[in-house]
Amino acid sequence: MKRLLWFILLLGLSSGPTLAQQRRKVIIDQDASGPGGSNLQAIMTLVQSPAVETLGIGVVTGDAWRDEELAHTLRLLELVGRTDIPVLPGAAFPLVHTREQALLDERIYGKVNYMGAWDTRWWHEPFEVPPSKMPEGLPSGKPSNEDAAHFMVRMVHQYPHQVTIVAVGPMTDLALATRLDHQFPELAQELVFMGGAINPVTKDAEWEADPRHEFNFWFDPEAAHIVLTAHWAKVTCIPVDISIKTHFTHAMAEQIARSGTVLGQYWLKYYVPYINYMWDELAAAAWIDPSFITAEKEYYLDVNIERGPNYGDTLTWPERDKPNLTGTPAHVLMDLNREKFNQFFINLMNSPTPKPTP
Repeated sequence: MKRLLWFILLLGLSSGPTLAQQRRKVIIDQDASGPGGSNLQAIMTLVQSPAVETLGIGVVTGDAWRDEELAHTLRLLELVGRTDIPVLPGAAFPLVHTREQALLDERIYGKVNYMGAWDTRWWHEPFEVPPSKMPEGLPSGKPSNEDAAHFMVRMVHQYPHQVTIVAVGPMTDLALATRLDHQFPELAQELVFMGGAINPVTKDAEWEADPRHEFNFWFDPEAAHIVLTAHWAKVTCIPVDISIKTHFTHAMAEQIARSGTVLGQYWLKYYVPYINYMWDELAAAAWIDPSFITAEKEYYLDVNIERGPNYGDTLTWPERDKPNLTGTPAHVLMDLNREKFNQFFINLMNSPTPKPTP
């Protein structure tokens, strides 16, 4: 009996580090507008998972300006007790694309239905964080002194072929990392991103006139071109086509809030009914557990970087038609079991937030 107890004890002691080592390493690169919403919910999808070790969160201008997004991210991590996770400032502006050019293009080629941080409906100066934008309160913590691109490069060298990059905003930071170090893509384990549009079935005004348009690609097309033509070990794409099949409903927010957690109360308080596609949560969740994905296609991807009405549009080729300049073919997720995905997300959000690893 004593031998059995000693065996169980030794097994428990030895399995602790092994389980920790088995956690999948991820760096999140996000345009973290908030409070609430898809961007922050995607961050917490990864942070909440006991199977994932979040090495850091890069924050890039996209849906909102970078500094405002940094404040939302830091504040959320404070609320859930995960200030141990580094929050890294990314690019404040795209590589080439500018607001002035976007507004001019709109006058020439027609309305752009959504411009993110550049949108006139909620415009403010790039490096301001208006109090009205922070109803959840300002964070007490500060972002890291290291920038997102250098952090990503450093981590893939520290953990070669072990780090997945989940990029769910414009690809500016990833393009900068790729230009800083040509080994960056090949040293990462995988690139998972939300971006692009193939042929979404929708009457939504954003894609009615141009079904190949997608905001993350459009906001920084040159960055997306650099990233998509690089050579990664594996690439998984979550396009508009599958994203618009998901909806974060008020009933889901209420169900999560009944868990009594700080996170549940936060999602319900800052629920936004008119923007409920679960773009980024789907990307994070499908990487953790792809079992609810029911259809995918393989395409070589790129982005149109020629100035004109289709600037920033998604380009795709099957194997037989690909041009000479291509990167790694992407697994493009096209359909899902929505009920299974919803339950996966609800279960994660209902769970206590994992404590920092000692």
